[in-house]
Amino acid sequence: MECPNTTDGTAAARRARFGTLPERIRYEDMVEEETATTKDPKRQAYDPEGSWMSFSCLAADLGL
Repeated sequence: MECPNTTDGTAAARRARFGTLPERIRYEDMVEEETATTKDPKRQAYDPEGSWMSFSCLAADLGL
């Protein structure tokens, strides 16, 4: 059984080290709204020469 002074001492040490919880942040302060941009046709265009760079395959990654 622990001595009550020891428990109070550890609680005081914990409070001194960690302090209190930070203030709550409002949801409105966490959300950032941006306007949508128009689609870029060059970015969405299919490029058969460069399409192999975005292909992901485990065998290719291992060099098999």
